[in-house]
Amino acid sequence: MQSVIRGAKGSSALKIDNEVPHTSEEVDDRVLADVVTALYRRVNISHDYDIPYIAGYSDDAKTVYIDRHLPRTLSWRGRNFRLARFLVTHEVVEKALLDELRLHYLHAHQIALRAERDAVRGAGLAWRAYQRLMKAHEKPIDQEKLTRVPADLDLTPYEDLDDFRTLERLVRAAH
Repeated sequence: MQSVIRGAKGSSALKIDNEVPHTSEEVDDRVLADVVTALYRRVNISHDYDIPYIAGYSDDAKTVYIDRHLPRTLSWRGRNFRLARFLVTHEVVEKALLDELRLHYLHAHQIALRAERDAVRGAGLAWRAYQRLMKAHEKPIDQEKLTRVPADLDLTPYEDLDDFRTLERLVRAAH
């Protein structure tokens, strides 16, 4: 019997069994790539807003927001890597841990960061090269004047980090 789920990207049903072309009982980059693809299919992705700290998610977990200023790809050693897949992995894992297990943001973030790191490495991209790009965009995003913020952006990370200055700016920009 096939397991069926509804994806966030439209009304078509996904067959879970079809998402598992690779199997392994060991740590395997091909299996992780299958997971990354499955997570990516379950959410809508928006590059239309100002998002402090690069990326975030909607309250209902159906949308991952990626800052509009972040490049969509990273060229490294002759290959182009789409960044959204790695950020979606982080954000979906983090949001699930917050909502389903009620973890504190810092704990959920640490686990999500490791999933993101492994997805980056598994795709053949050096974590250091990826982090260099992220860090280069993180500070300016935090300091920029927020003009376009989604009204449904989950503010839990900002609340849990006691980042009230950013939280106030987000709320003002969303309204």
